[in-house]
Order: sequence, then C-alpha cells, then structure tokens
Amino acid sequence: MTTAQTPQLDVQPSPLALLLLGRGADPRSERGVECPGDLPAPSDPDLVARARAAKEKLGSKVFVLGHHYQRDEVIQFADVTGDSFKLARDAAARPEAEYIVFCGVHFMAESADILTSDDQKVVLPDLAAGCSMADMATAEQVAECWDVLTEAGVAEQVVPVSYMNSSADIKAFTGKHGGTICTSSNAERALEWAFQQGEKVLFLPDQHLGRNTAVRDMGMSLEDCVLYNPHKPNGGLTAEQLRDAKMILWRGHCSVHGRFSLESVEDVRERVPGVNVLVHPECRHEVVAAADYVGSTEYIIKTLEAAPAGSKWAIGTELNLVRRLANRFAPEGKEIVFLDKTVCFCSTMNRIDLPHLVWTLESLAEGTLVNRIEVDRETEAFAKLALERMLALP
Repeated sequence: MTTAQTPQLDVQPSPLALLLLGRGADPRSERGVECPGDLPAPSDPDLVARARAAKEKLGSKVFVLGHHYQRDEVIQFADVTGDSFKLARDAAARPEAEYIVFCGVHFMAESADILTSDDQKVVLPDLAAGCSMADMATAEQVAECWDVLTEAGVAEQVVPVSYMNSSADIKAFTGKHGGTICTSSNAERALEWAFQQGEKVLFLPDQHLGRNTAVRDMGMSLEDCVLYNPHKPNGGLTAEQLRDAKMILWRGHCSVHGRFSLESVEDVRERVPGVNVLVHPECRHEVVAAADYVGSTEYIIKTLEAAPAGSKWAIGTELNLVRRLANRFAPEGKEIVFLDKTVCFCSTMNRIDLPHLVWTLESLAEGTLVNRIEVDRETEAFAKLALERMLALP
C-alpha cells in the first residue's frame, strides 16, 4: 500500500487576513491596523496619574472626545461625551485645540477630520478601533451596486442616504450622487428629504435603521423594502425587485444591536414585571416592534433622565453605556438592566483603553504626532457636501 504525499502549498495570507490579525497596515481600513509604539502595561498603577499629567501638560492644545460606548477608565478623561456626530461638531467648535483625541472608532475620527480645520490634527488612540458595521460597505462594493442599479434602469430614481456610521469613502459616494447623511435621531427627516428628490432610497450601511425608519416611522410596508447583499451577484435581487422597491437596504448591521432578539424582550418582561423596554433603532425590526420606546443614544439617556423614581427599564444598547446609566440613576430608585442575559460590549470600541490613551497623550506632550486620521481632499469635499445636506435638513 502506498501513501499519497501531501503537496506543499505556498499559501500566503490575504491582505484582509493580515488586517484581521493586526499584522497589516491600511489607514483607510475599518478592520484594524498595527499600532506603533510601546504601550504602558495595563497593570501599571500609575496610568491614571500619567494620563492626568500628560493632559495637563498639553493644556488647551488637546481636546479629548469620548463616545458613550467607551470604558469608564477612558471616559473620565473626556472633555465632552456624546454620539459620533455630536462629538465631531464639538471638535469643530474648538478651533484653538491643535490635537483632537477621539476616543471612539475609525469612522468617527474621519468625520471629525472632515469637519475640523486643516490646522487641527485628529488622533485615534488605537488604529485597530474600527466599526464592523462601517466595514460591511466598501467603496468598491457600493460602486458595483450603483452599476447594478444603472443596469436595472433605476439609478436615476435612487437617492443614497448613508448612516453616520460609515466610512469617509461611503459618505463621499453619497455626496457625489446627490444624497445625504443621517443619524439615528434624524433618519426620518433624511428619508423624507430623499423621497422629495427621487422615487427610491439606497440606505447604507445599516439595514435595521433603514427598515425601522421606513416601516415604523413612515408607514411603509416590509414589502416596500428589499435587501441588497453585496456578496451575491446583482445583490441577490432581480431588476423587477429593484424597480418595485422604495427602500433598497444594504445588508449591514451593528454587531452589538443585532444580537438582541424578540426572545430577549419576552424574557426580560417575565423576569422584571412592569419593565419598560427601551431600544436603539439599530436593533432588528421585530425587537423594535416589541419595545415600548425606541430612539438614539441621546434619546435613551434623556428618557431615563425624565423617568420617574422607582421605574424599571431594560435597555437594548451597548453595555458600557447601560452599566454607566444604571449606576447613575440607582440613587434615584430607577432599576436599569441590560436587555439580554449575554454580556455585549462593542469589541472594537473597547480597543481604546487606558494604556492606549496614556501612550497617545504622552506622545503628543513630547511633540510626537501619532495615529493621525487624515481624509484626502477629494473624499473630504464630497463627504462634507453630504454632511452639509444633512445639516440643512428642516
């Protein structure tokens, strides 16, 4: 009996595989790249003091932005907190700050660079802090989608609307094709504007926010929506489906909010009698339909601020924020629990930790610019056009 010899294959990791392993380098990627420099050890007991000292040394030259989903250890050093668009606008309102340190993810830092002056430098403490949702729509895929719409004879009727949680490239595509950006707070207004410009909307990249806004808020039917899958020929859709649809939803989602299920809602109602279920519109349609309240991160915070003492709440959003809100409102007798039994942090947002922040602030204090996020001029111009259309919405 003979044994066949296994051939030796010369298999080289793909660029994508290297990026996912943290061994590649692509500053335009949301997937993550190497972070240069030696970070202090997470166990260093002096990290808080080092961060304070470096921030104090920089003074008004630095402005630290902290997204709501950041760890508490990072949030304590933020000059302002908020969602991605609010933070980008806050940065633009501080022209005296030479350095904008954005404790968030890649697309947020890009937005800040687009909206701030050329003299300001936007820094992301860890370049590997990307966004899985933003990563689900690349410029090449969206360009191919537009070709599919053109071949189906509907492109001239389509207005792109892109969620703020998208790369600068996607925002630029949107601006170039007559569309606008939206946030989870103004998605309905953005869609109303878009349908005044055309007959159909291409909604990028979060299918759930697009579907929930169209069906729940604007009275469309689920049949008015089709799902474009960039990994299938022609998006998995026929020309007839594209012609009949009002909403062409990109097959993307938030890895955190997409985890919540109808079973999560039913289970928490059993466990916590009288609970109010409050969820983000990035959740699945059946979760949103079963919830008592639906709204953006800012809406969630304001709703809990206005809630009566003794009320009970199950929140469907990122765990760092839910835990922070539970601690904040516990003295007022408000019971706040996470909607799901499973712990659900945003893994990429959590890459910004205290060691990365300390390394960033100390490097800047020593005069070394690190991890700058810079959008090229052409991309910036078209992306800003799309953002300005959003700002002009009534």
